Amino acid sequence: MDDEQKQRYLEKYKQAKQQGVKFFPDIIYKDLLVSFALFIILVMLATFVGVANEPKADPSDSSYIPRPEWYFLFLFEMLKFFPGQIEWVGTIVVPTVAILALFLLPFLDRKPARYPGKRWRAIGVMGVVVLAMIALTIRAVITTPPQVEAETVATTLSESILIGQDLYSINCVECHGPDGEGGIIEGVEGLEGYDMKSISAQDEMYTRTDDTLFNVINYGQPDLGMQPFGIAYGGELSIGEIETIVDFMRYTWDDRAELPQEVTQASAMPTLGEDQVPSYDVHIEPLVKRYCISCHRPGKKNNNYLMQSYEEVMNTGDHAPNVIPGDLASNLIRMLHREEIDAGGPMPPTKALKPEIIAIFERWVLGGAPQTPEEAAAAGTVVTGTLTAPQTTAIPTP
Repeated sequence: MDDEQKQRYLEKYKQAKQQGVKFFPDIIYKDLLVSFALFIILVMLATFVGVANEPKADPSDSSYIPRPEWYFLFLFEMLKFFPGQIEWVGTIVVPTVAILALFLLPFLDRKPARYPGKRWRAIGVMGVVVLAMIALTIRAVITTPPQVEAETVATTLSESILIGQDLYSINCVECHGPDGEGGIIEGVEGLEGYDMKSISAQDEMYTRTDDTLFNVINYGQPDLGMQPFGIAYGGELSIGEIETIVDFMRYTWDDRAELPQEVTQASAMPTLGEDQVPSYDVHIEPLVKRYCISCHRPGKKNNNYLMQSYEEVMNTGDHAPNVIPGDLASNLIRMLHREEIDAGGPMPPTKALKPEIIAIFERWVLGGAPQTPEEAAAAGTVVTGTLTAPQTTAIPTP
């Protein structure tokens, strides 16, 4: 810049300074507009995008892979280039140099020109920095291991109770019974023949706080034969999952707590017409979940008869098939009637199911053991132990 250009620039600067821009209301007005626009954007993001629910922080869960927010990814990725003993370079030296460079920038770059063509050095340096940040962010996304599938997180009390109900059915029914009623334990190593007390009784629920119930599940009661279920003590349940079981116990068995209406509706057994054929998806699966799955899953003594899905109910087991469509002499029906056969003993082992529940299983088997409601509707109607087909093509038996 020669003296003449410099003089013209100074003259324009003086004129602009004399004219000036009022801080109030001009600058304040602009700031308010920008602030309001940002506020609207945040409200829209919170309303239509939201924040993904994640499980509660659990220090004992080593499977969780912590990740910073996306705008910090490049910084954490940069640390990978300074491993071990030189980590201090990436955590102290590099950030300090960057901050000092920003402080010194007004003294290092004193050119008055603002035209990009005349500032190619500064634009080039900043361009390299931005490209490096983008490259490190992309590299971080690509190289970060996938997160382990997160547990289902409850957002309402009703969801928590329903999730807890499922977890209780899987982890607790085997010893405590589907309704917490206890009884003589059968088929559980180390507890065979033990008379388990009821945990749903008023004396239990009134005298135990939620923290007490949580600690019992988390730590277990080793002297009484109850294993720990918390991850921190060798179990499989996270803090959030144990809390949902506590919610289920409290709101189901404590008559002082009012069970939400939506939970009552969701937990209710679907109604059946007088001659309607049940389906697995609607009628049988909830019953299997509540009364059977605690024992009939991998790792349990069950003659390899698993019941976690329709296919497993129909086709697994050392004496498969345990369900023969149309045959009430199927192993499953006989075991529900407390018979001791090669396929297994009475199911459930601690307490017989109510006759009306066994009747649903029988009606399902007699109707061809359909999986979906559509298949059940096509199967016909059950009348006094026989199957009457509708005026449609019957589905093939599984």
